[in-house]
Amino acid sequence: MERASDYKWWLVAMLWSIAFFNYADRQAVFSLFPLLGKELHLSQVQRGLLGSSFAWTYGLFSPFAGLLVDRLRRKTAILGGLYAWSLICMATALSRSLGSLVFFRAAEGLGETFYFPASVSMLSDYHGSRTRSRALGIHQTSVYAGTIGGGFFAALIAQQYGWRSSFVVFGGLGMLLGLVLTRFLIEPRRGAADDAAERGVVSPGASVETRPHRMSLLEFLRILRQTPSAMLLMGAFVCANFVAIVLLSWMPQFLFDKFNVGLAVAGLAATIFVQLASMAGAPIGGWLADAARARFPGGRMLVQAIGVFGGAPFVLLCGMTRSAAWMVVALIAWGLFKGLYDANIFAAVFDVVPPEARGTAAGFMNMVGWLGGGSAPVVIGYIADQRSLSLAISMTAAMYVLAGVLLVLGMVKLRSREFSQG
Repeated sequence: MERASDYKWWLVAMLWSIAFFNYADRQAVFSLFPLLGKELHLSQVQRGLLGSSFAWTYGLFSPFAGLLVDRLRRKTAILGGLYAWSLICMATALSRSLGSLVFFRAAEGLGETFYFPASVSMLSDYHGSRTRSRALGIHQTSVYAGTIGGGFFAALIAQQYGWRSSFVVFGGLGMLLGLVLTRFLIEPRRGAADDAAERGVVSPGASVETRPHRMSLLEFLRILRQTPSAMLLMGAFVCANFVAIVLLSWMPQFLFDKFNVGLAVAGLAATIFVQLASMAGAPIGGWLADAARARFPGGRMLVQAIGVFGGAPFVLLCGMTRSAAWMVVALIAWGLFKGLYDANIFAAVFDVVPPEARGTAAGFMNMVGWLGGGSAPVVIGYIADQRSLSLAISMTAAMYVLAGVLLVLGMVKLRSREFSQG
């Protein structure tokens, strides 16, 4: 029993390392915008297209990935995705034009679609409602660490050896990690943690799933239609992810231009303050959400709403300030509140959908979030060409406010359903 309890946290650590490369590989290109723009003569909109091509592909194929995840072994989906996106990352070094860069970025988006539906579903079958937000919150910190690592080391490698070397290094390390972890990931039974909530922890050795439940797409859509709170959570994710994608794609270029710093410094500064603050905020958000969820059903949504409402003023400040010191303050505060929201992206929706639909639900969350928010790099690039990048970034604060409104409505709907069922 103790061994099983230990394993569920070791699983968090193993998946954390994979998620690190999931985000490092996708973030690397943004720190290379100045070099790519100079070598390939790319406009702001064309650079934004590199971010949007990934996001649109990632979003478009996410629901299909989620459906497959609910039918396949999650271990196979996780490792297969890792090998695929790592290989594509390495192949990006072959690019010689905007078209080839867009192709490889889109292909990498396709390769990465399987990871999050599979990983959060697997974690939720080891962690019940008492520890789920904490586990997913800790796992979420890998996103921030990967963003910092991808942003800084890609730029550092590029300064010394050229931008193509960055993709080869990151992709190669991902392939190596997959080979190491193959023997250690253990597939759990679907819904195991929920079924064992009264008995204690799940025994991974006894929980291997041989015949997963196959929920049809129509059945899932029927559940979704009957669950307004899930729809509102997805709408909030569109808004929040729009802001997050702006941060990931344009902040390195923004700091490079506005404060006249070097490429590696811009790549580091654009990520380290927000992401380290989010690494602190996500575990706090997970702990608060688990505590709030124990008191009322919409507890996780409440913590998310605090995150986006609290972060909105600092998104505005990031775009408007001309002071480097205030920029750092704004990035740190933004990151802290962002962590509160991010820790519960999937845990909140898992509160309102059945266990056998978690992979599909995560896939649909990614679809709406990345298709809806994926236009952000191009939209911001267009506004930057017409007006300024500062104004474009500031305007995204309104998206955080809208996300907060949708989350409050989600809590109301969930409360209404609880009363009607009672």
